[in-house]
Amino acid sequence: MLKNKNIILGVCGSIAAYKSAILVRLLVKAGANVKVILTADAANFITPLTLATLSKNPVYTQYFEADTGVWSNHVELGLWADFMIVAPASANTLAKMATGICDNLLTAVYLSAKCPVFVAPAMDLDMWKHESTRHNISALLSYGNQVIKPDSGELASGLYGEGRMAEPEEIVSFLTGLVQSTLPLLGKKIMVTAGPTYEAIDPVRFIGNHSSGKMGFALADHFAALGAEVTLITGPTAEKSNYPLTRIDVVSAAEMLKACKANFPAAEITVMSAAVADYTPVTAAEQKIKKNTSEFSLELKKTEDILATLGQMKTDSQILVGFALETENEEAYAKAKLVKKNLDLIVLNSLNDKGAGFKKDTNKITIFNKSSEKTVFEMKSKTEVAEDICNEILKLV
Repeated sequence: MLKNKNIILGVCGSIAAYKSAILVRLLVKAGANVKVILTADAANFITPLTLATLSKNPVYTQYFEADTGVWSNHVELGLWADFMIVAPASANTLAKMATGICDNLLTAVYLSAKCPVFVAPAMDLDMWKHESTRHNISALLSYGNQVIKPDSGELASGLYGEGRMAEPEEIVSFLTGLVQSTLPLLGKKIMVTAGPTYEAIDPVRFIGNHSSGKMGFALADHFAALGAEVTLITGPTAEKSNYPLTRIDVVSAAEMLKACKANFPAAEITVMSAAVADYTPVTAAEQKIKKNTSEFSLELKKTEDILATLGQMKTDSQILVGFALETENEEAYAKAKLVKKNLDLIVLNSLNDKGAGFKKDTNKITIFNKSSEKTVFEMKSKTEVAEDICNEILKLV
């Protein structure tokens, strides 16, 4: 749930700062990108080197490093973050955040942040219960921040009571739960096809196409990032997913058909972005064909249309999306395919568009819905195109 999330961790002066090292490690292990801001007092409890080593990023301590001349841009840091966590949050820093006092880098980044902000207080029992602290907590909550309540237990003063910073595992669990609750496709079962198929001529040669699988993998990753349970059926490709999903590797159109028919009934959303061969050799030679003649004829037969087959299997509760890569009469062919194959959406791209097509990192698409309404998108990276396609699908969910 936290994979590729950008997280600012603010660490304040508290004995609980030792827990920040564990927290950084857990966040990084979960796949998050972590940048740490350490207050001057916090550096008395834990070193920047420890947190830099664990986060794999420089640790920020002040606006300006006199030795290097490097200025830490608080606005840039605030805009970079998907989440900001202050843990431990001392009574002093809570008061500054509540009243807008901006006398260090941490509070400056807080005031610049556009993302959700979480505070995990850590202080002694009497400080936590003091009326001024209660007032500051109320103010922070009224601003839309969230408080990860401290635990009860033995405190540094020797007293026993509420004030211990929540354990790092609790903070990660809290954050993960929040992310899960906002994911629009949480638990949805989605099937995506990607890449080419290879149709064997003999043990050495095949009929194939130039599909790299980039578009299908970008789609699978974006669906997974939105909380879906993704099954990715892919032809031969060097692409790898950045998210945990179920990957099924196939080679031929027949193998892809079999895998699709087995997994389609359980899929609530299916996106068929693979470039499946339209024809396959009638027979494949068992041994390598020798160059004994100046001419060579190869008899081909049509492969079964996987998209049309799934369109016939489709129920009213399922969403089926197809792709159309065309070179002429693009819109007419795409709209005809949309109707003929019982699709909910069709994604059209053209080899006539420079920067679109196979093996490119960019694509330019037009999407048609069942009412033949079209949405035209500009040239974008395939990651951004995947997001556009997912957004159109979300309108149907």
